[in-house]
Amino acid sequence: MAVPPRVPQSASPRAEHTTDLSKADFRVATAAQWRQAVETGEVSCVELTTTALTAAGTMSELGAFIHLDPEFALTRAEQQDTTLNLLQDHMTARELRHAAPLLGLPTAFKDLVPVAGLPLTLGTAASPVTVPSQDAPLARTVHHAGAISIGKTQVPEFGLPCYSENQVADPARNPLDVTRTAGGSTGGGAVAVAAGILPVAPGSDGGGSIRIPAAACGLVGLKPGRGRIPDDDQSRSVQNLVTSGPIATIAEDAALLFDVMAKQGPTAQSIVQEALATGLAPLRIGVTTESPFSPDLDIVLAEDAVRALETGISMLGRHGHQIQGTENCTGPERFWAEDYHQNFQALWTARLADLNLSSKQEEHLEPLTRYFLESARARPQAVTRASVAALQEFADDAHDIFGPWDLLMTPMLASAPPHLGWFSSMAPEDNYVEQCRFTPYSSVVNVLGLPAVNVPVHTSADGMSWSVQLIGKYGTEEQLLALAATMAD
Repeated sequence: MAVPPRVPQSASPRAEHTTDLSKADFRVATAAQWRQAVETGEVSCVELTTTALTAAGTMSELGAFIHLDPEFALTRAEQQDTTLNLLQDHMTARELRHAAPLLGLPTAFKDLVPVAGLPLTLGTAASPVTVPSQDAPLARTVHHAGAISIGKTQVPEFGLPCYSENQVADPARNPLDVTRTAGGSTGGGAVAVAAGILPVAPGSDGGGSIRIPAAACGLVGLKPGRGRIPDDDQSRSVQNLVTSGPIATIAEDAALLFDVMAKQGPTAQSIVQEALATGLAPLRIGVTTESPFSPDLDIVLAEDAVRALETGISMLGRHGHQIQGTENCTGPERFWAEDYHQNFQALWTARLADLNLSSKQEEHLEPLTRYFLESARARPQAVTRASVAALQEFADDAHDIFGPWDLLMTPMLASAPPHLGWFSSMAPEDNYVEQCRFTPYSSVVNVLGLPAVNVPVHTSADGMSWSVQLIGKYGTEEQLLALAATMAD
């Protein structure tokens, strides 16, 4: 499914897309424009929610959702419409926009995030489904901003693999080619946005889980830095890999959701709009194709991955930024930390050693998860501690990798998204290695705790999207979104 061109800022949702539900597609306008349409009464919260639910049902073969709950969503939408009518008599439009920046926008959390009243599977058949009585903090924040959850989106088991396939529901299919994976672990959320079912989706990223599906589906996905999102774990430990961030069709929409998740005013939105209007001051950008998994793994970039990187360099150069290959400053020295591959695997699987499942439940785990679990239990604690300590030292000196540059650029994916079932058809050991080869530049950003954004820049002859990754210093999320917006401008 091809993505329509960007809608000018002056546009508003067309009538046929708010009344004729057979043509539901949230990509025909920006998220901010949909929200404004609710505020002005052009469309109601119930109508937008119905549009999303209809689109989700019509495109159910994409496997975006593990669970849809129309009654749950429409009840909340009706409450939103009632509340809106009351508030409009007592608040200015500006005050209302500040109080409810996501007013009426349908969305959905991945099925790793507790949402009150919606089933929580964690993408696994090994443990019973629960129904949380309250929202997780991030879900509460997004809902308080006016967004309406319509269900839970597809994820891999416990969010571990980079493809969203499990025993619980149908796999998440890539809207650009339904025979291919949509990536993971926010695979279902990316499918819903890429297919126009939702305007934006919140995701979480522990090793690339926002950026990988965003790249696979041709979207903008922002992984904030460690501790930037107030509802996330604030620990500075390298073991705190997971951060929450937005997935959207364009950087402007990602900025809207990021501001809500970061619990700030329209900061990112203002910076993005200013960048689009006047440009950004020239930046020094270092480019590297060296993967931290090398030399342990042989990383081979597809021709389109290289072309995407070249396109990204050209785009940035046209905007006056200074681009330089990292080898010009590092010479023959290794760019990333030594022994990254083995140390990361120890870090990534260590938390599974304490997984509290019975032996009968463990029989229902995916083969890859069982492999991770057994590896974690078999690894001597001293080895795990040494790996964690080495990566902690690497993370503590994260800014050193920037050298003379303001930010770094890498490819995002090394190859096109594989066909469904390709990863899981392998022995678990090979499965994990091939995931690393497919996503050779994502996990190191989580280890370092830095922010990074995926930016689509190239479409191949077969219609697949190819991206670059921009990695920033701590606190540069807004700058990354602004740069992403100007690259698409």
